[in-house]
Order: sequence, then C-alpha cells, then structure tokens
Amino acid sequence: MNKELHLGIDVGSVSTNIVLIDMDDKVVEKLYLRTNGRPIDAICKGLSILNSKLDEKTSIVGAGTTGSGRQLAGALIGADVMKNEITAHAVAACHVVPDVRTILEIGGQDSKIILIKDGMVCDFAMNSVCAAGTGSFLDRQASRLEIPIEEFGGYALRSKSPVRIAGRCAVFAESDMISKQQAGHSAEDIIAGLCEALVRNYLNNLAKGKKIGGPVLFQGGVAANVGILSAFEKALAKKVIIPQHYDVMGAYGAALIARDEMALSNKQTRFKGFENLNREFVTESIACTDCANMCEVIRIKADGACIAHWGDRCGKWGQRMDTADQDEKSNASEVS
Repeated sequence: MNKELHLGIDVGSVSTNIVLIDMDDKVVEKLYLRTNGRPIDAICKGLSILNSKLDEKTSIVGAGTTGSGRQLAGALIGADVMKNEITAHAVAACHVVPDVRTILEIGGQDSKIILIKDGMVCDFAMNSVCAAGTGSFLDRQASRLEIPIEEFGGYALRSKSPVRIAGRCAVFAESDMISKQQAGHSAEDIIAGLCEALVRNYLNNLAKGKKIGGPVLFQGGVAANVGILSAFEKALAKKVIIPQHYDVMGAYGAALIARDEMALSNKQTRFKGFENLNREFVTESIACTDCANMCEVIRIKADGACIAHWGDRCGKWGQRMDTADQDEKSNASEVS
C-alpha cells in the first residue's frame, strides 16, 4: 500500500526545519537543522536524511515552504505553496488548539506575537531588530556562563530571589548580567532575572496595547526553555501551552497548508523529487534598472540553468518562476 505524505519546510536565518505529515496530519518525520548561513546546503542535507528513511512505496503528494527562505526553498524543491511564517504558525497552532487566541513565537533571531480570532489572524507584531530574548542570545549567555543551554531554564526555576536585569536591549542585558555576577549574585538568580527581563522586553515591545487572551501557545525553539516559560506564565497570569512539535510549528503549518492546497486544486504536486537535489545550485543577484524601483532580483540556477527569480516589486521577474521549469525542460530537450 502506497503511503502519501505532505512536506513542509521552514527556512530561517538560524534553523531549517522540515516536517513530513501523513493523511491524518500526524507528524511522521521531523528535522531541526542549523542553517549556518548556507540554506541550500541545509535543505539538501535535510531532504537527503528524510529520503534515506522512506521506502519506495512512500510518495510526496504536496509540498509547502515558509520562513525568510521560503522562495529559495520553493524553487529548489518545486513547492506547491509558499506562505509567510505568520500564516504558517497560525495554521499549525489552530490545528493543534482550535480555540487558540494568542501565539507567542520566539526563534533563533527574531520573535513574533500572533493574535487569533475565530480561527483567523486578527493582529500580529514582529521584532527582528533587537536580539534580546531570541535563541541565539540565550545560547550566547549560556556559553558565557559555561552552562549547557539545555540546563539554562532549570537554573531559573531554582532561583530564590531573581535579580533585576535591564532587558530592553541585548547589549544592556549582557552588561547588567556581568555587573550582577561581579556583585556576587548566584547563577540561578541571575538567569531567573534574565528570563523575567526578556519576557518583559517581549511583552513591552510586541504585545503593547494588545489584549492577550487564552488559550496561549508558546512556539519556536525557545519554548524548550522552562525559565522563559515560567516567566511568561508569571507575567501573563495565564497557563501557557507548549505544543508537542513546538520547535517545527512553522514547517508543520507549511505542510498543512500544502495539504489543503492540493485538496482544493485537485492537481498533481510540483514537488521535483528527492533526486532533484543531486544538482549544483547557485544563486546570484541581478540589479534591475528597468524602472525607478531599482530592485535587487535573486536568480537561482540548477546545473547552470535558471529555475527561478524573486525579489522584484513589479512582478516582472517573479512571474518567471512559474515558467522556469518549462524553460529548463525545453532547453534540456534542445541540447539532447
């Protein structure tokens, strides 16, 4: 019996997350990989790992991408749908907790808050300017304190008297932590104070003026930090839910959106197959001077043949994404 799966990929600046779901929307495989500034390598590596786990009777019948690198990922794999991360996270959260009202999402480099009403996004805010509270910042502080990041939150829970940390900025927070260390405060109290400061920063910057209703879901890699979770529950005076697949909810949402797209369109997937990744992919920048927009257009090539463009405001280059595969096949036929 053939097993049909839907694929979701979330490409961010820090991590690349990949999910496979079955026809019952159950996650059958998931991967959390470091992007390391090389998204193409991360995508190819992740799909190669997944392919090695699948048998010949398994087929991908739909593929979706999200995140800052969704267009790149979409061009590489032949995605059926590409959606922004706000939509992807909201779809995943609503699927897990249908009456969810608030989504707190903190990733490696940015954070966001999403408000839901009647299953639809009614408001959101993103912060990609200040790194305070993000996964990369917490990783750095754990390393500086010589504490494994997996144990970081546990220290906060053992605190008896959290110190006050200035959390309005990553630079100030780090400086204040060093000052508190020199004053002789314990690591537990400093880390607890840091968690509370970062939650204050998040709520003051992203949730200011917004009504946070329950149920509240906490998503993203930082949701694994029990210290941050505790600080959120203390600040909000509400129970905060961490979904089972909190670390890959963007990819899960992309897979769910792909599933819906394929069910509505009743078309065959555009997914190019795992073997397509055994090619040489190159990206390059093009300065378009056709109008005053002066767009920086991104082009991606596979084995020297252009397969997609994006980044233009007028849509002139982006429209070529739909015909790129056809052009590539035509060129290949002419050569043969």
